[in-house]
Amino acid sequence: QVQFVESGGGLVQPGGSLRLSCAPSESIFKFYAIAWYRQAPGKQRESVARLTSGGSDYYEDSVKDRFTISRDFAKNTVFLQMNGLQPEDTAVYYCNSFPSPPPTSWGQGTPVTVSS
Repeated sequence: QVQFVESGGGLVQPGGSLRLSCAPSESIFKFYAIAWYRQAPGKQRESVARLTSGGSDYYEDSVKDRFTISRDFAKNTVFLQMNGLQPEDTAVYYCNSFPSPPPTSWGQGTPVTVSS
C-alpha cells in the first residue's frame, strides 16, 4: 500500500510563506493526480490543490492565487508553495492520491500554524 510522508510545516506569521513537501512511497508517475489536503481543528479534511499526471493544476477558491502545487520527478516529490498565509490556513496538511485517496495511505501530515 502506498504511503505518503509530508514535511515542511511550522509556525508562521500572517502574510508569511511555507513550502510543504510530499514524498510518496511509489513513483508519482503512477498517480492520476496527487492532491494536498488539509484538516483544520473541528473541520473535515478538504482538498485544497491537486496536480494531474498531465500537469494540470486545480485549486480550491480560498487558496487560489496564493498556493502553488508543483512536482520534481527526479526527487519523486510534490510541493505546495504557500504564500500570503492567513490564520484560516491553520491546519494539518496531508497529501494523497486524488480522487478517492486510500484510507490506509494517509500519513501523519504536517501542521501549519499561522499566528502573530
